[in-house]
Amino acid sequence: MTNQLTQLKKMTVVVADTGDIDAIEQYAPEDATTNPSLLYKAAQMEQYSYLIDNAIADGKQYQENEKLYLDFILDNLAVNFGKEILKIVPGRISTEVDARLSFDQEATIKRARQLISLYEQAGIAKNRILIKIAATWEGIKAAEVLEKDGINCNLTLLFGFCQAVACAEAGVFLISPFVGRILDWYNKNTEESYTAETDPGVLSVAKIYAYYKKFGYSTVVMGASFRNIGEILQLAGCDRLTIGPNFLEELQQNETEVKQLLSKDMVTSDNMEKIHLDEKAFRWLLNEDTMATEKLAEGIRNFSKDIVKLEDYIKSRL
Repeated sequence: MTNQLTQLKKMTVVVADTGDIDAIEQYAPEDATTNPSLLYKAAQMEQYSYLIDNAIADGKQYQENEKLYLDFILDNLAVNFGKEILKIVPGRISTEVDARLSFDQEATIKRARQLISLYEQAGIAKNRILIKIAATWEGIKAAEVLEKDGINCNLTLLFGFCQAVACAEAGVFLISPFVGRILDWYNKNTEESYTAETDPGVLSVAKIYAYYKKFGYSTVVMGASFRNIGEILQLAGCDRLTIGPNFLEELQQNETEVKQLLSKDMVTSDNMEKIHLDEKAFRWLLNEDTMATEKLAEGIRNFSKDIVKLEDYIKSRL
Protein backbone atom coordinates (compact mmCIF):
# COMPACT_ATOMS: atom_id res chain seq x y z
CA MET A 1 0.00 0.00 0.00
CA THR A 2 1.34 3.45 -0.92
CA ASN A 3 1.15 6.34 1.54
CA GLN A 4 -1.99 8.45 1.85
CA LEU A 5 -0.46 11.50 0.16
CA THR A 6 0.38 9.48 -2.95
CA GLN A 7 -3.11 7.96 -2.96
CA LEU A 8 -4.77 11.36 -2.49
CA LYS A 9 -2.82 12.84 -5.41
CA LYS A 10 -4.45 10.26 -7.72
CA MET A 11 -7.95 11.62 -7.03
CA THR A 12 -7.39 15.27 -6.05
CA VAL A 13 -4.92 17.99 -7.07
CA VAL A 14 -2.83 18.55 -3.93
CA VAL A 15 -1.74 22.13 -3.27
CA ALA A 16 0.82 23.18 -0.63
CA ASP A 17 -0.51 25.78 1.80
CA THR A 18 2.72 27.46 2.92
CA GLY A 19 5.33 30.09 2.13
CA ASP A 20 8.12 27.74 3.19
CA ILE A 21 9.86 26.90 -0.08
CA ASP A 22 11.83 24.01 1.44
CA ALA A 23 8.61 22.34 2.64
CA ILE A 24 7.03 22.69 -0.81
CA GLU A 25 10.00 20.99 -2.40
CA GLN A 26 9.76 18.13 0.09
CA TYR A 27 6.14 17.18 -0.70
CA ALA A 28 6.03 17.82 -4.48
CA PRO A 29 2.53 19.34 -4.76
CA GLU A 30 0.96 20.41 -8.05
CA ASP A 31 0.30 24.01 -6.96
CA ALA A 32 0.98 26.21 -3.95
CA THR A 33 -0.85 29.00 -2.10
CA THR A 34 0.37 31.80 0.12
CA ASN A 35 -1.35 34.44 2.24
CA PRO A 36 -0.20 37.38 4.40
CA SER A 37 0.09 35.21 7.53
CA LEU A 38 2.21 32.59 5.75
CA LEU A 39 4.41 35.23 4.11
CA TYR A 40 4.98 37.00 7.43
CA LYS A 41 6.08 33.72 8.97
CA ALA A 42 8.32 32.77 6.03
CA ALA A 43 9.85 36.25 5.74
CA GLN A 44 11.38 35.88 9.20
CA MET A 45 13.20 32.69 8.24
CA GLU A 46 16.88 33.42 7.69
CA GLN A 47 17.09 31.35 4.51
CA TYR A 48 14.62 33.68 2.78
CA SER A 49 16.18 36.96 3.93
CA TYR A 50 17.53 37.61 0.43
CA LEU A 51 13.98 37.74 -0.96
CA ILE A 52 13.21 40.70 1.32
CA ASP A 53 16.47 42.44 0.44
CA ASN A 54 15.70 42.07 -3.27
CA ALA A 55 12.15 43.42 -2.83
CA ILE A 56 13.47 46.45 -0.94
CA ALA A 57 16.19 47.13 -3.50
CA ASP A 58 13.72 46.97 -6.40
CA GLY A 59 11.36 49.40 -4.66
CA LYS A 60 13.82 52.24 -4.19
CA GLN A 61 12.32 54.11 -7.13
CA TYR A 62 9.30 54.81 -4.85
CA GLN A 63 11.27 55.93 -1.77
CA GLU A 64 9.87 59.46 -1.78
CA ASN A 65 6.32 58.17 -1.12
CA GLU A 66 6.27 55.82 1.90
CA LYS A 67 2.87 54.26 1.07
CA LEU A 68 3.79 53.52 -2.54
CA TYR A 69 7.18 52.28 -1.36
CA LEU A 70 5.70 49.83 1.14
CA ASP A 71 2.94 48.68 -1.23
CA PHE A 72 5.48 47.95 -3.93
CA ILE A 73 7.80 46.10 -1.54
CA LEU A 74 4.88 43.99 -0.23
CA ASP A 75 3.80 43.04 -3.74
CA ASN A 76 7.38 42.47 -4.86
CA LEU A 77 8.06 40.28 -1.83
CA ALA A 78 4.97 38.16 -2.54
CA VAL A 79 6.10 37.81 -6.15
CA ASN A 80 9.66 36.95 -5.07
CA PHE A 81 8.32 34.06 -2.99
CA GLY A 82 6.02 33.11 -5.87
CA LYS A 83 8.90 33.02 -8.36
CA GLU A 84 10.91 30.68 -6.13
CA ILE A 85 7.90 28.43 -5.55
CA LEU A 86 7.19 28.24 -9.29
CA LYS A 87 10.67 26.77 -9.78
CA ILE A 88 9.39 23.78 -7.79
CA VAL A 89 5.68 23.31 -8.54
CA PRO A 90 4.62 22.46 -12.09
CA GLY A 91 1.30 24.28 -11.78
CA ARG A 92 0.27 27.61 -10.28
CA ILE A 93 1.01 29.87 -7.34
CA SER A 94 -1.76 31.83 -5.59
CA THR A 95 -0.64 35.33 -4.60
CA GLU A 96 -2.92 37.49 -2.47
CA VAL A 97 -4.01 41.10 -2.93
CA ASP A 98 -3.69 43.28 0.19
CA ALA A 99 -6.63 42.27 2.43
CA ARG A 100 -7.14 45.92 3.44
CA LEU A 101 -8.59 46.44 -0.05
CA SER A 102 -11.29 43.79 0.43
CA PHE A 103 -14.12 46.34 0.10
CA ASP A 104 -12.54 48.40 -2.72
CA GLN A 105 -13.22 46.90 -6.13
CA GLU A 106 -11.13 49.28 -8.21
CA ALA A 107 -8.11 49.24 -5.88
CA THR A 108 -8.23 45.42 -5.84
CA ILE A 109 -8.20 45.33 -9.64
CA LYS A 110 -5.27 47.77 -9.74
CA ARG A 111 -3.14 45.78 -7.24
CA ALA A 112 -3.98 42.50 -8.98
CA ARG A 113 -2.74 43.90 -12.28
CA GLN A 114 0.42 45.16 -10.56
CA LEU A 115 1.11 41.65 -9.23
CA ILE A 116 0.61 40.16 -12.70
CA SER A 117 2.89 42.85 -14.18
CA LEU A 118 5.65 42.01 -11.69
CA TYR A 119 5.38 38.32 -12.57
CA GLU A 120 5.42 39.07 -16.30
CA GLN A 121 8.53 41.26 -15.86
CA ALA A 122 10.16 38.17 -14.37
CA GLY A 123 9.20 36.13 -17.43
CA ILE A 124 6.33 34.25 -15.75
CA ALA A 125 3.11 33.96 -17.75
CA LYS A 126 -0.16 34.91 -16.07
CA ASN A 127 -1.56 31.42 -16.68
CA ARG A 128 0.69 30.22 -13.85
CA ILE A 129 -0.72 32.73 -11.37
CA LEU A 130 -3.92 32.85 -9.35
CA ILE A 131 -4.73 36.19 -7.76
CA LYS A 132 -6.18 35.64 -4.28
CA ILE A 133 -8.99 37.99 -3.28
CA ALA A 134 -11.36 37.91 -0.30
CA ALA A 135 -14.86 36.77 -1.30
CA THR A 136 -16.66 40.01 -0.42
CA TRP A 137 -19.12 41.37 -2.97
CA GLU A 138 -16.50 43.91 -4.08
CA GLY A 139 -13.86 41.19 -4.29
CA ILE A 140 -16.09 38.95 -6.39
CA LYS A 141 -16.93 41.81 -8.77
CA ALA A 142 -13.22 42.68 -9.06
CA ALA A 143 -12.49 39.04 -9.91
CA GLU A 144 -15.21 39.10 -12.57
CA VAL A 145 -13.43 41.99 -14.31
CA LEU A 146 -10.02 40.35 -13.97
CA GLU A 147 -11.25 37.00 -15.31
CA LYS A 148 -12.54 38.74 -18.44
CA ASP A 149 -9.00 40.10 -18.89
CA GLY A 150 -7.55 36.60 -18.68
CA ILE A 151 -6.32 36.98 -15.09
CA ASN A 152 -7.45 33.94 -13.12
CA CYS A 153 -8.51 34.39 -9.50
CA ASN A 154 -8.71 32.40 -6.28
CA LEU A 155 -11.52 33.71 -4.07
CA THR A 156 -10.50 33.13 -0.47
CA LEU A 157 -12.07 33.54 2.98
CA LEU A 158 -15.12 31.74 1.67
CA PHE A 159 -17.48 30.47 4.37
CA GLY A 160 -21.04 30.83 3.07
CA PHE A 161 -22.96 29.17 0.25
CA CYS A 162 -24.00 32.58 -1.11
CA GLN A 163 -20.32 33.47 -1.59
CA ALA A 164 -19.78 30.28 -3.61
CA VAL A 165 -22.84 30.92 -5.80
CA ALA A 166 -21.80 34.52 -6.52
CA CYS A 167 -18.26 33.38 -7.41
CA ALA A 168 -19.58 30.80 -9.87
CA GLU A 169 -21.89 33.35 -11.49
CA ALA A 170 -18.94 35.75 -11.83
CA GLY A 171 -16.91 33.12 -13.69
CA VAL A 172 -14.21 32.92 -11.02
CA PHE A 173 -11.53 30.32 -11.78
CA LEU A 174 -11.24 28.88 -8.23
CA ILE A 175 -12.69 29.22 -4.74
CA SER A 176 -11.12 28.29 -1.38
CA PRO A 177 -13.80 27.33 1.18
CA PHE A 178 -12.22 27.40 4.67
CA VAL A 179 -13.15 24.05 6.19
CA GLY A 180 -11.37 24.29 9.54
CA ARG A 181 -12.44 27.82 10.35
CA ILE A 182 -16.07 26.82 9.84
CA LEU A 183 -15.56 23.98 12.32
CA ASP A 184 -13.89 26.44 14.74
CA TRP A 185 -17.03 28.58 14.75
CA TYR A 186 -19.37 25.65 15.37
CA ASN A 187 -17.16 24.28 18.13
CA LYS A 188 -17.24 27.67 19.83
CA ASN A 189 -20.94 28.41 19.34
CA THR A 190 -22.70 25.05 19.72
CA GLU A 191 -22.76 22.19 22.19
CA GLU A 192 -22.32 19.60 19.42
CA SER A 193 -19.41 17.21 18.93
CA TYR A 194 -18.42 16.65 15.32
CA THR A 195 -16.89 13.73 13.45
CA ALA A 196 -15.26 13.99 10.02
CA GLU A 197 -18.59 12.89 8.52
CA THR A 198 -20.64 15.54 10.36
CA ASP A 199 -18.01 18.31 10.27
CA PRO A 200 -19.90 21.46 9.13
CA GLY A 201 -16.88 22.67 7.13
CA VAL A 202 -16.69 19.38 5.24
CA LEU A 203 -20.46 19.40 4.60
CA SER A 204 -20.24 22.98 3.31
CA VAL A 205 -17.59 22.06 0.73
CA ALA A 206 -19.48 18.94 -0.31
CA LYS A 207 -22.63 21.04 -0.87
CA ILE A 208 -20.77 23.61 -2.98
CA TYR A 209 -19.08 20.83 -4.98
CA ALA A 210 -22.45 19.17 -5.66
CA TYR A 211 -24.05 22.49 -6.70
CA TYR A 212 -21.25 23.32 -9.11
CA LYS A 213 -21.28 19.87 -10.70
CA LYS A 214 -25.07 19.75 -11.02
CA PHE A 215 -25.31 23.09 -12.80
CA GLY A 216 -22.15 22.77 -14.88
CA TYR A 217 -20.04 25.53 -13.37
CA SER A 218 -16.36 25.29 -14.26
CA THR A 219 -15.21 27.08 -11.08
CA VAL A 220 -12.73 24.86 -9.23
CA VAL A 221 -13.51 23.93 -5.60
CA MET A 222 -10.38 23.85 -3.43
CA GLY A 223 -10.94 22.94 0.22
CA ALA A 224 -8.63 24.89 2.55
CA SER A 225 -7.79 25.61 6.20
CA PHE A 226 -7.90 22.14 7.73
CA ARG A 227 -7.88 21.28 11.42
CA ASN A 228 -7.34 17.52 11.17
CA ILE A 229 -6.57 14.72 8.71
CA GLY A 230 -10.16 13.47 8.91
CA GLU A 231 -11.41 16.63 7.17
CA ILE A 232 -8.93 16.13 4.33
CA LEU A 233 -9.75 12.46 3.80
CA GLN A 234 -13.49 13.16 3.93
CA LEU A 235 -13.01 15.48 0.92
CA ALA A 236 -10.87 13.05 -1.11
CA GLY A 237 -11.91 13.56 -4.71
CA CYS A 238 -12.60 17.30 -4.39
CA ASP A 239 -11.16 19.26 -7.33
CA ARG A 240 -8.24 20.48 -5.21
CA LEU A 241 -7.20 20.58 -1.57
CA THR A 242 -4.64 23.03 -0.18
CA ILE A 243 -2.83 21.44 2.75
CA GLY A 244 -0.26 22.69 5.25
CA PRO A 245 3.14 20.95 5.68
CA ASN A 246 2.19 19.36 9.02
CA PHE A 247 -0.72 17.46 7.42
CA LEU A 248 1.26 16.69 4.26
CA GLU A 249 3.82 15.02 6.53
CA GLU A 250 1.10 13.08 8.36
CA LEU A 251 -0.41 11.88 5.08
CA GLN A 252 3.01 10.86 3.81
CA GLN A 253 3.69 8.79 6.93
CA ASN A 254 0.36 6.89 6.86
CA GLU A 255 -0.39 3.97 4.55
CA THR A 256 -4.07 3.44 5.41
CA GLU A 257 -6.32 3.23 2.35
CA VAL A 258 -7.81 6.51 1.09
CA LYS A 259 -11.31 6.18 -0.34
CA GLN A 260 -12.61 8.67 -2.91
CA LEU A 261 -15.71 10.26 -1.38
CA LEU A 262 -16.35 13.04 -3.90
CA SER A 263 -16.70 12.81 -7.66
CA LYS A 264 -19.00 14.24 -10.29
CA ASP A 265 -20.77 10.88 -10.55
CA MET A 266 -21.26 10.57 -6.78
CA VAL A 267 -22.91 13.92 -6.00
CA THR A 268 -26.39 13.93 -4.48
CA SER A 269 -28.07 17.16 -5.52
CA ASP A 270 -31.67 16.20 -6.29
CA ASN A 271 -33.12 18.81 -3.94
CA MET A 272 -30.91 21.65 -5.23
CA GLU A 273 -32.33 24.50 -7.27
CA LYS A 274 -30.26 26.99 -9.22
CA ILE A 275 -30.28 30.47 -7.72
CA HIS A 276 -29.22 33.89 -8.98
CA LEU A 277 -27.75 36.53 -6.70
CA ASP A 278 -27.61 40.25 -7.32
CA GLU A 279 -25.88 42.49 -4.80
CA LYS A 280 -28.92 42.92 -2.55
CA ALA A 281 -29.66 39.20 -2.43
CA PHE A 282 -25.99 38.39 -1.77
CA ARG A 283 -25.69 40.86 1.09
CA TRP A 284 -28.96 39.67 2.63
CA LEU A 285 -28.02 35.97 2.51
CA LEU A 286 -24.55 36.69 3.90
CA ASN A 287 -26.13 38.75 6.67
CA GLU A 288 -28.46 35.84 7.50
CA ASP A 289 -25.49 33.46 7.81
CA THR A 290 -24.03 34.42 11.19
CA MET A 291 -21.07 32.07 10.88
CA ALA A 292 -20.06 33.28 7.41
CA THR A 293 -20.48 36.95 8.36
CA GLU A 294 -18.36 36.62 11.49
CA LYS A 295 -15.62 34.46 9.96
CA LEU A 296 -15.29 36.60 6.82
CA ALA A 297 -14.91 39.77 8.91
CA GLU A 298 -12.49 38.05 11.29
CA GLY A 299 -10.41 36.65 8.41
CA ILE A 300 -10.05 40.04 6.73
CA ARG A 301 -9.08 41.66 10.06
CA ASN A 302 -6.47 39.00 10.82
CA PHE A 303 -4.92 39.03 7.34
CA SER A 304 -4.81 42.83 7.54
CA LYS A 305 -3.04 42.66 10.92
CA ASP A 306 -0.44 40.32 9.46
CA ILE A 307 0.13 42.69 6.55
CA VAL A 308 0.78 45.48 9.06
CA LYS A 309 3.20 43.16 10.93
CA LEU A 310 4.94 42.40 7.65
CA GLU A 311 5.13 46.14 6.84
CA ASP A 312 6.66 46.83 10.27
CA TYR A 313 9.17 44.03 9.73
CA ILE A 314 10.10 45.46 6.34
CA LYS A 315 10.48 48.96 7.89
CA SER A 316 12.92 47.46 10.39
CA ARG A 317 14.99 46.20 7.45
CA LEU A 318 15.02 49.47 5.50
